[in-house]
Amino acid sequence: MAINKDSNGYTFGFAITMVVVVGAILAGVAMATKPFKDKNDEVKKKMDIVKALMDTQEEKDAITRANAADEFNKYVNLEDAIVINMNGEIQDDVEAFDVDIRKENRDKTLADIDKNYPLYIAEVNGKKAYVIPVVGKGLWGPIWGNICLDEDMNTIKGATFDHKGETPGLGAEIKQAFFINGWLQEKVADENGDFQKFEVVKDKSGTKDKKVDGITGGTITSKGVEEMVNRCLQPYMLYFKQFKN
Repeated sequence: MAINKDSNGYTFGFAITMVVVVGAILAGVAMATKPFKDKNDEVKKKMDIVKALMDTQEEKDAITRANAADEFNKYVNLEDAIVINMNGEIQDDVEAFDVDIRKENRDKTLADIDKNYPLYIAEVNGKKAYVIPVVGKGLWGPIWGNICLDEDMNTIKGATFDHKGETPGLGAEIKQAFFINGWLQEKVADENGDFQKFEVVKDKSGTKDKKVDGITGGTITSKGVEEMVNRCLQPYMLYFKQFKN
């Protein structure tokens, strides 16, 4: 019996077959490339952590995907890394590098108390440094970064910020040195070890004592960084406070 290619049944059947075939191909490609993607994500994560440890832009620029793993191992011992919860309490059953803070931030079903906050303890030129990953939301999508505290657990020594789709020349400028430099040498806690919130402003006219220059034309992204840093740093200040009493 001849197939009527002009019939609705044939059209729908062909469309369904193509969807199944294409879906299977895409699933196969995704499975085949997943190990490469996971490795690439690991390298990028290590590169961003190490860059936050570096003091100068020249040192940051020297960290590449090619040497990120070696430089990470040079400064960071994963056995020293810890994970805390929102109350600053150590979570012994979680490996720091396994925590995907961006994934946890997207998970609306995950309660705040169940979210993990990794802390990487490094040593640079004989001095301890503490790298804190942060994640938030910009104008067009997720933003993230790392805040590095000096050995006093209070002074911002370095930072990196990145984004997925902020506007070039505007919100995307959070990656640039002129914005990051505004955070350096700022204190994150007062004399009692209590966290001090930051305010990102355009003209230093904000209401809080801790002010950082924002990006002209990138107000929403700048405020996104403000919210991200303030929210993510608080659990770590609760953890560090126990060493200051």
